[in-house]
Amino acid sequence: MSDSIQRLSGNGGNPVIKLQTNFGGGKTHSMIALYHLFSGAKVTKLAGIEPIMERAGVTSIPTASRAVLVGIALGPGRATVKKDGTEVRTFWGEMAYQLLGKKGFAIVADADKHGVSPGSDALRELFQKAAPCLILIDEWIAYVRQLYGKDDMPAGSFDANLTFAQALTEAARAVPQTQVVATIPISPRVSDQYKEQIEIGGEAGREALVRLEQVFARMESPWRAATGEESFEIVRRRLFEPIKDHAAKDAVVRRFSELYKEYAQDFPSECKETDYRRRMEMAYPIHPELFDRLYQDWSSLERFQLTRGVLRLLAAVINSLWMRNDGSAMILPCMVPLDDSNVRSELTRYLQGQWDAIIERDIDGPQSLPLAIDGPNPSFRKYSACRRVARTVFIGSAPTLAAANRGIEDRKIKLGCIQPGETPAVFGDALRHLTDQATHLYLDKSRYWYSLQPSVTRLAQDRAQQIKLDDVHQEIIRRLRLQLSNRSSRGDFIRVHICPDNSGGVPDEMEACLVVLGPEYPHVIKQDDSAAVKYAHVILESRGTIPRSYKNALVFLAADRKGLDSLEQATTQYLAWRSIADNMADEELDLDNFQRAQVKKKLADSDETIEQRIPEAYQWALFPEQKEKQPDAPITWLSTRIPGDEPPAVKVSRKLTKDGQLAKVLGGITLRLELDRVPLWPPDVDHVRVKLLSEYFAKYTYLPRLQSPETLLEAIRDGLANLSWSIETFAYATCYDETQGRYLGLKAGSPGIVTGDADEVLVKPAAALRQIEEDKKKAETAAGLTAGGGTTRAGGDGGSDTGSGGQTGTKPDEPKPKVVRRFYGVARLDPTRVGRDAGTIANEVLQHLTSLVGAKVDVSIEIRAEIPEGVSDQIRRTVTENCRTLRFDQHEFEEE
Repeated sequence: MSDSIQRLSGNGGNPVIKLQTNFGGGKTHSMIALYHLFSGAKVTKLAGIEPIMERAGVTSIPTASRAVLVGIALGPGRATVKKDGTEVRTFWGEMAYQLLGKKGFAIVADADKHGVSPGSDALRELFQKAAPCLILIDEWIAYVRQLYGKDDMPAGSFDANLTFAQALTEAARAVPQTQVVATIPISPRVSDQYKEQIEIGGEAGREALVRLEQVFARMESPWRAATGEESFEIVRRRLFEPIKDHAAKDAVVRRFSELYKEYAQDFPSECKETDYRRRMEMAYPIHPELFDRLYQDWSSLERFQLTRGVLRLLAAVINSLWMRNDGSAMILPCMVPLDDSNVRSELTRYLQGQWDAIIERDIDGPQSLPLAIDGPNPSFRKYSACRRVARTVFIGSAPTLAAANRGIEDRKIKLGCIQPGETPAVFGDALRHLTDQATHLYLDKSRYWYSLQPSVTRLAQDRAQQIKLDDVHQEIIRRLRLQLSNRSSRGDFIRVHICPDNSGGVPDEMEACLVVLGPEYPHVIKQDDSAAVKYAHVILESRGTIPRSYKNALVFLAADRKGLDSLEQATTQYLAWRSIADNMADEELDLDNFQRAQVKKKLADSDETIEQRIPEAYQWALFPEQKEKQPDAPITWLSTRIPGDEPPAVKVSRKLTKDGQLAKVLGGITLRLELDRVPLWPPDVDHVRVKLLSEYFAKYTYLPRLQSPETLLEAIRDGLANLSWSIETFAYATCYDETQGRYLGLKAGSPGIVTGDADEVLVKPAAALRQIEEDKKKAETAAGLTAGGGTTRAGGDGGSDTGSGGQTGTKPDEPKPKVVRRFYGVARLDPTRVGRDAGTIANEVLQHLTSLVGAKVDVSIEIRAEIPEGVSDQIRRTVTENCRTLRFDQHEFEEE
């Protein structure tokens, strides 16, 4: 524009300007601006004109004679009769008449009559008389191509018009204050056959373009219509009133900049730079990402006119948002309301194929998939996350289907979706949900796009609808068993029973075990009669047809109802993808390489999703409780939510141990408190059998839940070693002799061996102290009698063990006794009562041997097993893992 002001003001400048257009886009507003600029109107007060005038070196803008020639408006096949009767036939005749009326036409009248170029001399005369003069030519090729191969047209021949073009440019250069501005399309690529047909017009248009390009190349000043950042200002001025609240604008831009820096890994790297903030300031209230998609992607379409198309689309978008009272901070790609028919038509008019049905179903319609996904998900519904993601993917991918690098990257999707105050993770999750379910959405690495062709996802959806719920549950059970197959995944539970079909599948044992309920028995928060509670109660009451004894050994794990829904959905998707993967070679599927790769990726993704959702779903620990300390007190159920992504048994045992619901260690003092509190001492008896006490803890749910009977034995050993046993703990005896009314092997206040044998008893401190005092008195009495009466051994040989003047010893000729230095023993234990037998041996044999000074005792266990029916893989894995954990020196299974 400054060049035109300079030229028409007589300060030099280029005489000829070629507006380089991208097939009709972005030139109209430029020519209109020039037309009005030199009309004589008061334009010096227009915003932005002063810098242009300063660059041109002028203080005022001249009024120019103007001629506007639009090729599609002028008909080369007929003459035009003006109001004064002048009959005009040619392009140059029309130009001369517009510049100077009848006087100007007279200069080229003969050339107009015969359809030949008036020559540069005639045109110089015309321009000198009209100067300053401005000639604007649009759609010139559309006019000239109609003359190709024809010699009988009023407008002259094809060659005559191209000769006029050359004369025109020569004359404009020779006459000061004369400028010609013409629009010439960019030469099309070989692949742009459709563009060539529309904008240029086949062979005739192509020949006209080549010839005009050659004419203008000698003296042209090429100028491209505004694109990119220059268009920000143009579009904003055309669609919005001047911004008055600059503080609000600055605040919005600052918040967006802070968002891009805070979540830098989720957005393109350039977003955190200062230059991008400047772009947001220029484009406000439209986000630069929307401009980029329109100018970079949509402008590549055949029929999309750059500035005109952008203005039409954004006008429709802004009108729709205004009517909806949309309060978004900036207009992002996700704000383009594709459910508005006016907006949708402005986009689909440039696309090939039937997009309306796809948009209605997969992107943005009242019954669309994104709305269906957003609805039941609170975090999605709050932001319309799936809907905004779908819109952004469409805006960024629809025009790229024919491109080598189709689609839009995930970071660009987030850039087109997220506003300050929102979390990128929500939109990333929404994108994953859409990818799993949308029929026409494709994914390749990190690029996403919508296509006219259904993706293989549709096939997976069809197969998912055919999968039975029982198959889904069996897959979940299979995975639960895999997750809990090794010892390390069981946490602190001795045993884990996975999805038993009935109560008979859970043994009645004293060790604490976790019962993982199958997916058909979910739990619902604050529901005392959920399917999980009902089935857990059945298992708790009986083992098959036999009443269950050890109820306090059981803890149950159930899936949350809502979490199970997500797990079942993910498992269904996995089974669907697996069925496709197993049959990819079938000719009926007819999958291409990209679809095969997509199937493999989807299968891997869905497999990973299941592994993540199993611990998310299985989060309810259920256990029975008796509030009254009575064996026949009614049982109630407690439920504890246990979130986390660890293996189910691990997180349950950790939580219950922390809350005191599962005891790995009890302690002697705590055991004494339970003995007195309940009480667990039998009425009118000073002791309780260890075996019976162990059964109490496994039976009654008002007692602490012990990891195993060994936990109780450790508590007893701890109590025996307590020096304050008479106050804080208890005493121990290997048995109680009813005939004598005495405790045999009574111990207290020192470490001792406790095996859990049926005869062992815990003794009340008072009773133990009485027996200890009695034994002490008896010992003192016996010692007093021996010391007072004295004893001698009489014998004919005069020898005695002790006595007055006596001598103790052996005769010189008697043999010395042999010294015993080693012991070796082998015992066979009852395999069903190993604990009892080993405890007896430890108490009656090992205790004596280890008490000897300097004794080194080595004890080993050798196990030999013959299994005629063979060993299952599960038992084999379990035994091997446990032997490794217990540090067996040697262990193996032998195969025949």
